[in-house]
Amino acid sequence: MIATERLVLRRFRPSDTPVLAAYRADPAVARYQSWEPTAPVPYFGDGEPDIPGWFQYAIERVADRVLVGDVGVNTHENLMQAEIGFTLARAEQGRGYATEAVTGLLGHLFRVRGLHRVSAGCDARNTASARLLERAGFTREGLRREHSWHKNEWTDELLFGLLARDWLPIRSA
Repeated sequence: MIATERLVLRRFRPSDTPVLAAYRADPAVARYQSWEPTAPVPYFGDGEPDIPGWFQYAIERVADRVLVGDVGVNTHENLMQAEIGFTLARAEQGRGYATEAVTGLLGHLFRVRGLHRVSAGCDARNTASARLLERAGFTREGLRREHSWHKNEWTDELLFGLLARDWLPIRSA
């Protein structure tokens, strides 16, 4: 569990499934994501966060214990780097929850787990996600033009990276 001022990042529970399914089925939320809004929602309660591979955290608002989104970490086999991704329910967007969740997760990855690098990518049209990554301290490292055939169209992908040595001094001040 990772706690921030207003949120808790925790393991998914079976009782989260209806809320998770509802926000992931929202076409506006799924627009830039890899899944289709009509796809079955997987159960994310399995797995371990500190081993290689994907682990999905539920983002829960502390004030009312409501699930507002999820954030995933794909830890590399070397256990020194990871990729992250995030999704927030449309009704919860614009309140700073995604930035708070990503920043809290980065603190855990760099301070507790000792990672060297965290990367992220997003559809180039998803300007809100790109701004969030920059607010969290990421540097835009590249653009892959027409990199993915996504929902019946070619899409560009923005690449972002963040090194522990660049993040830790900023967050310690």
